[in-house]
Amino acid sequence: MSTCATLSRELTEPLSATAATATTWLLVEQVGPWGAKALAESHLDPAVGRALDAAAADTGVRVALIRRPGRHADCLPTARHEVVVAHTAPGRSWVRRTNVADPAELLTLDFAALGAGEHGGFGTEHRGDPLALVCTNGRRDRCCALLGRPLAAELAAAGHAEVWEVTHLGGHRFSPTMLVLPFGYAYGRLSPTAAKEVLAATAVGHVVPEFSRGRSYWDRPGQAAEQAVRLLTGETAADALTVGQERHGEGWRVTVRHQDGRAWLAEVAAGVSEPPRAESCGKAAATPSRMDVTSLGPVT
Repeated sequence: MSTCATLSRELTEPLSATAATATTWLLVEQVGPWGAKALAESHLDPAVGRALDAAAADTGVRVALIRRPGRHADCLPTARHEVVVAHTAPGRSWVRRTNVADPAELLTLDFAALGAGEHGGFGTEHRGDPLALVCTNGRRDRCCALLGRPLAAELAAAGHAEVWEVTHLGGHRFSPTMLVLPFGYAYGRLSPTAAKEVLAATAVGHVVPEFSRGRSYWDRPGQAAEQAVRLLTGETAADALTVGQERHGEGWRVTVRHQDGRAWLAEVAAGVSEPPRAESCGKAAATPSRMDVTSLGPVT
């Protein structure tokens, strides 16, 4: 069976700089089935889902639904909903959690403050294992169900992290995809062995560049430059690098700084992936955008 993930892999489309961008993630537990646009197509009140999406607009907050791995019959909603809020800035990342009887309560949150990294005392601090969020929404793309759900189930059974299914991480063609908190790195094309390697690395404060799609905190040019520096230097400490970018002509100049004082300047250009391919199963062939690092050198 041909899928968008199969074709993307065969065409060796780069993973780098394909992570969804969000400074902060708001994750709301919702059991039962999800539609393609899950915030308005699930057992969550669609008016509440749309209101949460609107409240998060232009704040840096990305809202998604989560549920535990397993079968998801069309059952009645649970009495309470687990809620996770995670900010992913290097050196300032945090994960807070609580549960609510009605997700409408979340509309009172200060979304702009959350996006800026101010939690305002929301919930309690999470200090446990990394949180693994595996995209499994087959109504959005069949690859996420075919490849994501078995991965989520295996990781949950192995006990390597706290595992959730999530509605949407972008980049179906890189399935199975996974976002890992607290650092907010997205990963793609994960085998169970690779996913376990990623979670073990995250638990000790590191990333695995080989499977990384980028840190969601950075815009895509920053993701590309950071990945290039990691590949150049072999640096894997999650919080070792920070990124600053500016437009330069048709592209970007991105400065990547190491916490030890070193710095690199990257020139990043927007390009497209050829030949055309479906960005999602069932869609017409297109040329997905990509970020190419055209030069990289130390700042002296």
